[in-house]
Amino acid sequence: MICHPGRSRYCCREAGLSGGMCLARSPFAAVRWRRDAVPAEQPAAPGRGAMPPSTPSGNLGRVPLPLPGNSGPARAGSASDVAGISVVRWPSSSSGRAIAVPPGGCTGTQAGGMAGGCELACPSPGRIMRPDDANVAGNVHGGTILKMIEEAGAIISTRHCNSQAGEPCVAALARVERTDFLSPVCIGEVANVSAEITYTSRHSVEVQVNVMSENILTGAKKVTNKATLWYVPLSLKNVNKVLEVPPIQYTRKEQEDEGKKRYEEQKLDRLETKQRNGDLIFPVINPEPHTVGYSQSSLIHLVGPSDCTLLGFVHGGVTMKLMDECAGMWAARHCKTNIVTASVDAINFHEKIKKGSVITISGRMTFTSNKSMEIEVFVDADPFVDEPRERYRAVSAFFTYVSLSKEGKPLPVPQLLTETEDEKRRFEEGKGRYLQTKAKRQAQMQQAAQQ
Repeated sequence: MICHPGRSRYCCREAGLSGGMCLARSPFAAVRWRRDAVPAEQPAAPGRGAMPPSTPSGNLGRVPLPLPGNSGPARAGSASDVAGISVVRWPSSSSGRAIAVPPGGCTGTQAGGMAGGCELACPSPGRIMRPDDANVAGNVHGGTILKMIEEAGAIISTRHCNSQAGEPCVAALARVERTDFLSPVCIGEVANVSAEITYTSRHSVEVQVNVMSENILTGAKKVTNKATLWYVPLSLKNVNKVLEVPPIQYTRKEQEDEGKKRYEEQKLDRLETKQRNGDLIFPVINPEPHTVGYSQSSLIHLVGPSDCTLLGFVHGGVTMKLMDECAGMWAARHCKTNIVTASVDAINFHEKIKKGSVITISGRMTFTSNKSMEIEVFVDADPFVDEPRERYRAVSAFFTYVSLSKEGKPLPVPQLLTETEDEKRRFEEGKGRYLQTKAKRQAQMQQAAQQ
């Protein structure tokens, strides 16, 4: 047990002092024990170095972890994530003990939560952000955050889809709803990612993922990202076979109705997006500055084993990271300044990309406001190793960026010069998305102010 030096409000639990705050070093990571988490008259946790109660790996994410000394399942409580560890506070009617869930382990709690009666929540291990995660502006690269979000969603959805006896499967990313970068993550901070299943249809899982950054020197925390992702379970025996998803329970009928509404909306949007997938982007010879052709370009990438899942197709997070890197370069080329990712509209994964394929990531600027740029990004795949076929559109999305000065302050964005009728049409469509998002954000701010 290691106590925080030089601060009297930190104490050693083994010395019998239950007030204040302790830092316990377990085989997993540091757990911060709060005054309200551990009653003075109860043992605070399993003994020093003791492993917390475990469940079979196939049951992680669906079976509540039992409390030490209790024969029945754990009762519902609130949880807070500290460096990738979930500290669960149980209600007074239970034994009052707190348990530490190891990284990668999930707890299923009965009653409460966004998903309702069968809330499935999973914290991932916190990861410190290093200089190789930085973008030009000195903050963490947006693509790195997107990759971490997808990894958390893939873990919890794969565990849930394998929680019942049946054919083993891996959850594949089908869509990412709009993701806003609420606050930058700085180098040296710890990024904690938590995921929760909020809805299941017959063949898909909706996962809500939150990212919180923590300054490990001051303890200050802030939410930086919130994203909603959709996954489908693919059989390990047949990658083209979509399996059924185990249902979750809801405490209120409204929760299921709201989830079904979101499911139908994203399904309709995916169909509309597929209709635009015939667009091709061709290079422009000697383009004028600030035109669409001036900033657009393409990146070619060979898909290797390190890019792929167990089924041999590309991780969604890898694809999103490459898309963000390319779109960021095009945005920087347009304004000649530092840029950061502000938001990502729905990312639709239309088809899988297999190992050995050559992918081409291309994009074009569609709209600019006074302070932001919208870029449409496509990912096309040429699978020529295992089963040669025609090039196909695998992924599409819209990324939004803002321009920053060296001091990190917003700068005006040069106006996009549209030349053709198609460019003008896409500009107006982008303007409509921009105004819609702006109106939604203002409505949310007014609602928050009223509360």
